[in-house]
Amino acid sequence: MSTVDNKVTVAIMARNEEATIENVIRSVLPHAQETIVVDGNSTDGTRELAESLGVGVFRDAGRGKGDGIRKAIEVAAGDIIVFFDADGSHDAADIPKLVAPINEGAADLVVGSRWKGGSDELGGDWSMFIRSTGSAFIAMLINCRWHVMLTDCENGFRAISKKVAGNLELEEEGFTIEQEMVMKSLKKGYRVEEVPTHEYVRQAGESQITVWKVLHKFAWNLIKNMV
Repeated sequence: MSTVDNKVTVAIMARNEEATIENVIRSVLPHAQETIVVDGNSTDGTRELAESLGVGVFRDAGRGKGDGIRKAIEVAAGDIIVFFDADGSHDAADIPKLVAPINEGAADLVVGSRWKGGSDELGGDWSMFIRSTGSAFIAMLINCRWHVMLTDCENGFRAISKKVAGNLELEEEGFTIEQEMVMKSLKKGYRVEEVPTHEYVRQAGESQITVWKVLHKFAWNLIKNMV
């Protein structure tokens, strides 16, 4: 199988991650031809610190992660976009693994699987139990609907062809955009693959999502896209 060296943009999704943004930016630089930060209207020094490191910083409209992902798709110059969280939970050394199947012509969207690579946050307390159980249930429904064998449709650590991303017409404002991206890719006949990646506990701050408050949004998004 031939390999194409596509230009890679790593899009770091950030909101109030001043404590971790510098280390995250420095970690991804060796793995990208372009590094950008999409800032969800931070009220701390996240944006200013990122700008001081010489990377492109773009503000989204502040409506949620989905809004930020659409902004990244709009402004990225690369042929492949890697989405990377700014909280330190992802390992930059996994970026080449995500990009490789697209470069090899074997996939259009590659999601990092925490079920295959492990996670420090999938288990433990009630919130983590709901998160892990819900993620497995969503993957099962998607697998049954499109006859695939995915394990993790919710992980934000993923790589996608920019051309494909632009064709998906993504609409979700919040974290549900990640499962929407998987479902619309499958619906349009694009190839979705997984590689093992490990998720670490965020290095500082608090998660931007409260699971039980958004369960209805995940459910409604599933219904809309599976019909």
